[in-house]
Formats: sequence, structure tokens, C-alpha cells
Amino acid sequence: MDRRIKYTKKVIKDNFLNLLEKKDISNITVKELCEISDINRGTFYRYYMDIYDLLRTIEQEFIEEVKNSSSILEIEKHSVYSFTKEILSIFENNKKLVKIFFNTDREVLFLDEVLEVVYDKCINRWKNLHPEIDEDELENAVVFIFNGALGVINYWIKNNFFTSADSIAMYIEKFCQRGARMYLPKEKQFVD
Repeated sequence: MDRRIKYTKKVIKDNFLNLLEKKDISNITVKELCEISDINRGTFYRYYMDIYDLLRTIEQEFIEEVKNSSSILEIEKHSVYSFTKEILSIFENNKKLVKIFFNTDREVLFLDEVLEVVYDKCINRWKNLHPEIDEDELENAVVFIFNGALGVINYWIKNNFFTSADSIAMYIEKFCQRGARMYLPKEKQFVD
């Protein structure tokens, strides 16, 4: 791709994300974005159909980056910690974009696409590692772990990435390995 085209698209995307930090997408116009980006409308429409197409393009590029990370492509070679740290590092390097996704209703769409790939790979790996575990029980465990990890990640992002990706990844791995038992009062624990 031509350097000028890359530069123009980057300017459009950066200015669009700056606007999304301040206002809802429904209140952003192509005219406003073009004025801020110092381009004409024809240039914008050469690359994008409308503001929503621009957002979808940005989302897809980010999702592809996450999906193509080595931790997802080669999940069987990674621990919970190394897998989580790599994904969270991608989030950390794209703070503005991730905060926008997590502060809008688009969070669900964004996460679903990323998690679908991870879920399928994890469930298959764990089925191979633990063939003795009932499939329903295994799937419930995966759902529980994923939702817990997502809650922690969501909290981390909404609180402005208050600690490092490394710390969050360590916490998630610790919780996955030890569960909630260590946090519950002794008299409240259930016994099999």
C-alpha cells in the first residue's frame, strides 16, 4: 500500500477514535471527521462507505491482530499466564481503542468474535487433556473461567489499566488454578 494512503487512513482512524472518546458514534458526521482530518469527503468515501464502516474496519483490524497472536494460533504451547499476558499486552498497546470498545454496546460484538476462536481452541485442548471429565461439566467450567477472566479484564480496562498486563495475567492464572475456594470463608465452602 502506498505510504500516502497509509498515512491518510491513519489520520482518519486516529481522529475518528479521538471523536469517539468524546461523543457517541451517532453524533459523528463524515463532514466533521473530514474537517478535523484535513481531507475532502471524496477521500473518505474512497476508503469507507460511512462512519459505521470505518468503525467496523477498525474493529476487524484489531480482531485480526488478536486472532493472529501466537498465543491464539498456538494455544497448546501456552500457559494461562502467557496466553493472557499476550492478549492483554495487545489491549494495553491499543488502550484508546479498547477503552472505546469496552465503554460502548459494541463490547459484546467485539468480544464475541475474539472469544469464539479462543473458546473453541480451549475446549478442544481441555477435552484432550481430560477425556474423563463429562463434556457438560467441562463446558460449564470453561464458561465459568472465561466469564470470570472477562470480568477481571473489563474491570482493568474500565479502571484505566490500573496495573500491568503482567499482573492481571498472573492474577487470572492464579484464580484459574486455585479457584474461589481460597477466598471463601471455611464454613461457606461446599464439599463433594
